[in-house]
Amino acid sequence: MSRLAGKVALITGASSGLGRVGAERFAAEGAKVVVADIAGGDEVIDAIAEAGGDASFVACDVTNPDSVENAVAFAMETYGGLHVLYNNAGVMLGDDDNPVTTSVETYQKTMDINVLGTMLGCKFAIPAMLASGGGSIVNVASFVAHMGAATPQIAYTASKGAVLAMTREIATIYARQGIRCNALCPGPIMTPLLAKFLSDDEKRNRRLVHIPMGRFGEPIEIANGALFLASSESSWMTGQSLIIDGGITSAYVTPQ
Repeated sequence: MSRLAGKVALITGASSGLGRVGAERFAAEGAKVVVADIAGGDEVIDAIAEAGGDASFVACDVTNPDSVENAVAFAMETYGGLHVLYNNAGVMLGDDDNPVTTSVETYQKTMDINVLGTMLGCKFAIPAMLASGGGSIVNVASFVAHMGAATPQIAYTASKGAVLAMTREIATIYARQGIRCNALCPGPIMTPLLAKFLSDDEKRNRRLVHIPMGRFGEPIEIANGALFLASSESSWMTGQSLIIDGGITSAYVTPQ
């Protein structure tokens, strides 16, 4: 039996990158998937349909309350329920650096998308999930929510720490109402977002030296973690942090 059969999943930032891989993985496991993103959902919708899945696109700006509310309403109207919220949308901006050099604008934009966006997803999805009989919220944090990053990225690290704290709070509030909430904490994953920061061997090796497994993660490895948290296989798990990082947080390696 498919692991998400009969479930409706709303995934933010699902037109590309980790979100797209997650959307295709969820659909393959039987979920009806709402791809919510600023734009560009046609390719993933077509790919899911070609594979025999069911998905629809809705334009969504996660920093805009009306837009997020509309995305949740779209899911309810299109599929008649909402059981999984995958708050995947996020940014890591190129000029995010240390506290002295990072601009206030970069800090605020990062917090708006990564933290406010996650809160708004929960704000509007939770009533819909309660009306649908409960479900699972998966918030994307990061391994840097547990430790400092090897390269300065103060806004991103702060935002993911906030997402982790928010996850625990939501989990506690709704634990007896049939809604679970967990954080997914990836290590460095080889996506276009990361690749632009690894433009030469020196930058690449500076990251790799901190990963005990000696390689970057693959998007499907994160999608599989999200699938576990979304499915009933994690039914007695809430308020937790699922770290998928190649061993970084268990054995931090200091370059010589």
